[in-house]
Amino acid sequence: MISINYRDSRPVYEQVCDGFKKLIIAGLIKKDEKMPSVRELASQYAINPNTIQRAYRDLETQGYIYSVPGKGSFAVDVKEVSDKHVAEIYERLDAVLADFDVAGEPRKNVAEYVLNQKGDCRDKS
Repeated sequence: MISINYRDSRPVYEQVCDGFKKLIIAGLIKKDEKMPSVRELASQYAINPNTIQRAYRDLETQGYIYSVPGKGSFAVDVKEVSDKHVAEIYERLDAVLADFDVAGEPRKNVAEYVLNQKGDCRDKS
């Protein structure tokens, strides 16, 4: 389901959070599908339940899941999540562009670099 890399510099809860984000965005966890319980995941991955709980809390805060008291946590609509995810990517892009500005790199050079990347199947006109 998700993978945990103990050599990764990111905290485990962030890896859990990112793993579930990817599954939800990819549609592998459908709208209103019940998420695995905190205990189940903690046992499966040999992780402290508080770590899983923190990941779930972050996922809920970010709008990827919702919780129903006494029932568990559930995935939200992938379209809503996808739109939110794209907005987050643009925020990160804004930060990267600001870094290029500080470095003195012209935006034209950055745009040319992006357009010349392999795998870009969009019309470049």
